[in-house]
Amino acid sequence: MSEMRVQVPSCLAGPASFAPRHIGADPAAVAHMLATVGYASLDDLVEAAIPAQIRDTAPMALPAARTERQVLADLASIAARNIVQVSMIGQGYFPCVTPEVLRRNLIESPAWYTSYTPYQPEISQGRLEALLTFQTMIGDLTGLPVAGASLLDEATAVVEAMLLMRRSNKNRSARLLVDSDCFPQTLSVLRTRAAAVDIDVDIVDVDKLSADLPSGDFFGIVLQSPGASGAVRDLGALIAAAKARGAMTTVAADPLSLTLLTPPGELGADIAVGSAQRFGVPLYFGGPHAGYLAVRNGLERALPGRLVGVSQDVNGAPAYRLALQAREQHIRRDKATSNICTAQALVANLAAMYAVYHGPEGLRHIASRVHAHAVSLAASLRCAGYTVVHERFFDTVLVAVPGRARDIAARAYELGVNLRIADADHIGISCDETTTTDIIALVLMAFGVERIAPGLSGLDPKLLRKTPYLQHRVFHEHRSETAMMRYLRTLSDRDLALDRTMIPLGSCTMKLNSAVEMAPISWSGFAAIHPHAPAEQTGGYHKLITDLERWLAEITGYDQVSVQPNAGSQGELAGLLAIRAYHASRGEHRRRICLIPQSAHGTNAASAVLAGMRVVVVATAADGAIDLADLRAKLAAHGAELAAIMLTYPSTHGVYEADITTVCDLVHDAGGQVYLDGANLNALVGVARPGQFGADVSHLNLHKTFCVPHGGGGPGVGPVAVREHLAPFLPGDPCQDTANPPVAAAAYGSAGILPISWAYIALMGPDGLAAATKTAVLAANYLATRLREHYPVLYTGPQGLVAHECILDLRELTRRSGVTAEDVAKRLIDYGFHAPTLSFPVNGTLMVEPTESENLAELERFIAAMIAIRHEIDRVIDGSWPLESSPLRQAPHTAELVCADTWDLPYPRSVAAFPAPGLAATKYWPPVRRIDGAHGDRNLLCSCPPPLFDASSLPENGHAPIMLTDRVPT
Repeated sequence: MSEMRVQVPSCLAGPASFAPRHIGADPAAVAHMLATVGYASLDDLVEAAIPAQIRDTAPMALPAARTERQVLADLASIAARNIVQVSMIGQGYFPCVTPEVLRRNLIESPAWYTSYTPYQPEISQGRLEALLTFQTMIGDLTGLPVAGASLLDEATAVVEAMLLMRRSNKNRSARLLVDSDCFPQTLSVLRTRAAAVDIDVDIVDVDKLSADLPSGDFFGIVLQSPGASGAVRDLGALIAAAKARGAMTTVAADPLSLTLLTPPGELGADIAVGSAQRFGVPLYFGGPHAGYLAVRNGLERALPGRLVGVSQDVNGAPAYRLALQAREQHIRRDKATSNICTAQALVANLAAMYAVYHGPEGLRHIASRVHAHAVSLAASLRCAGYTVVHERFFDTVLVAVPGRARDIAARAYELGVNLRIADADHIGISCDETTTTDIIALVLMAFGVERIAPGLSGLDPKLLRKTPYLQHRVFHEHRSETAMMRYLRTLSDRDLALDRTMIPLGSCTMKLNSAVEMAPISWSGFAAIHPHAPAEQTGGYHKLITDLERWLAEITGYDQVSVQPNAGSQGELAGLLAIRAYHASRGEHRRRICLIPQSAHGTNAASAVLAGMRVVVVATAADGAIDLADLRAKLAAHGAELAAIMLTYPSTHGVYEADITTVCDLVHDAGGQVYLDGANLNALVGVARPGQFGADVSHLNLHKTFCVPHGGGGPGVGPVAVREHLAPFLPGDPCQDTANPPVAAAAYGSAGILPISWAYIALMGPDGLAAATKTAVLAANYLATRLREHYPVLYTGPQGLVAHECILDLRELTRRSGVTAEDVAKRLIDYGFHAPTLSFPVNGTLMVEPTESENLAELERFIAAMIAIRHEIDRVIDGSWPLESSPLRQAPHTAELVCADTWDLPYPRSVAAFPAPGLAATKYWPPVRRIDGAHGDRNLLCSCPPPLFDASSLPENGHAPIMLTDRVPT
């Protein structure tokens, strides 16, 4: 080690501090890494790496770091300010029961919540199988053959369906018909997104239409079933009429109701959308909730978001993977089917496992019980002289109470029940899985009714479902808790998540998601709050959100933050819509050009298109920075129409570009705004503030920098932060009359996971947050320094330093050996590592981000693996191993392959299975060998294999009998 005197931040040495728990490197490790890189202190390293004109290490005005016990106590106090009452508000959000076996073994299991998006399928087979089960569940319930692996919420799923219908329909009309009985939040978000891309939304009263649709062309129609009012209508004639007019049809359907009602696919709908929330997912004050989207055959290549498919590995064994990725934003950029990158994988898996645990007969029993309670409530009110508006309903009863709605709701409130005030003359009451006879009695008491009366079905027999569903074996084999627990363990054992190993992905920060941060999301004070609950019941959430938005503004140097966007892609969209609205407010409607660097993430271009902008690409210079000459040329050509430039900082190449302030000044001088993508904020917190060095707006990835876990592909949160002049254009509440266009169904997006980031900031305090950034930069530069002689580091900034990630360039090695970056990625699996980011932003490279949470031993293990792989490449170069039969091209090696009776490869089994010391004790065995992606795209199979059971052999054709009884079950 160098003899220089190394200084280590005091926050890393305090035994009572949380920072040493989060930051993996202890003082001795920090000193060793600093000496290796050649700096005396973390501050010296940061000063050398970050351009002086943007560096800002002034203390952040944040509360001092708290201990874990203090944070849990503070969050318990905040949660206690949320008043949990019986919620019968409905409107797409329903209390439900999360089976404890799923809560403890899935939502609260780091094997599930710390895994990354399954772009490396060989080490993601468990979560891919769970997502395939979700797709199968949705496809079966909707009666449509192809379902995606979840979207963000129901309202944005409807938006995606609108866009899908528009691009898939030969009818070039820009007009969309929308059912007036859609949920209000859906209508609000739909109007926002339609206006951005110049689609005209025509709200129609379906009850008055019958089969007579409005005159004029329209490309599609969106229907809700059951309606927001609770009405269950026969939509078949309308769907047929729309088809006859050349229009496509989307039905937003409650999946629980589809266990009883004829599914949209059997009615002729092209698309079905909705939310899987009531399949075991808590209310969470509005999210995260898995939206779904299913389509008829022929539309699968236009599907937005992720699609899990079945392919095969090199041995021909079935294997799961993400299918048809060429349609996604990271490939097609501005021509992508959607800008969605983060989905809701974790809660989609929860919903899928809820269906697995209950099976078709269990789901039907729950739906029947919910309906029976609604029937009994309606009958009791009718007997007491009240008018129930709809004869046909599933779970929601709309009652006419002329002039008395507020008084009755107030009486129910006093009895501990929240009802929905539809208007001054109507009350809406929604039953759910948690509804009991005692709750029905309380509701009736609020109406002055004492007796519960029997009732007949509120469903038209002609609309009842006659086809079976959930016939695959997975929905029939895991009824006992023992079986369910073991199934979840089996799936998670097939995966490689952060609980097993470092996940060194560039661009997607995979850092510690601590147990203390995760614990509060299961508390009822956060989990059991309806997003439309009265304000006096949600004081805790408003305190938490206000704190978090204020802290994020302080950290980033912006003036105001909105946490509504429920993914980074939606944060991008919200920021661009704010820019567009700002220009419009100044009469500059022509400003529609968005400049995007060639190296930018694909979501940037896709988001710009969805915000109604036109993308113009700016070239990248040889050193990875923006080509200033090309930027000036593009500004000269498009200045009068320039809306914004979208930057990532540090750059997508993992470097602090010295010209960032120049770029900002040039764009501002041309009248544009600067959007700075917050994907790499982990390299800025406590050392630079985007809102103060030239940016106007950023989205922040709470699932990267602020410790919300990735969950196998989501949920994420993408708050949008803006300077003062853009603050009036931040997203508004979708259920309020506001000029501010919302981008998510709930006012605060995925509010249920905000306690995680609140806890992280409170635990770390300003000094801990800054130390985390500095240590992340140190770790990346340590890896770059140690690996540079084995793999060239493609881009560096001032003093030859990188930011929080580095790009290892394998292109020359590939030219000499034939070994590709993908070969190295797959071989790392044999060493027990998830691969770095493959071929992004430069083809033929690996982008590595170690994060601040990894200790020196794990960094050294990764370094040793990469050096060993380099030696393996050398053996290919010198001819010791033919490329095709080398361990690099054969990787990953399964236990089945290594234990086979025959072995004809030119290296021993030990090299295949245990290429590094110590692996035998901790070996992760991939369940499949390298997967053939092209085969999966050519032979698309995106649901569970054909049914194991013959439906006719099951009782009631696979279903428990529907309960249309004259008494309410207890």
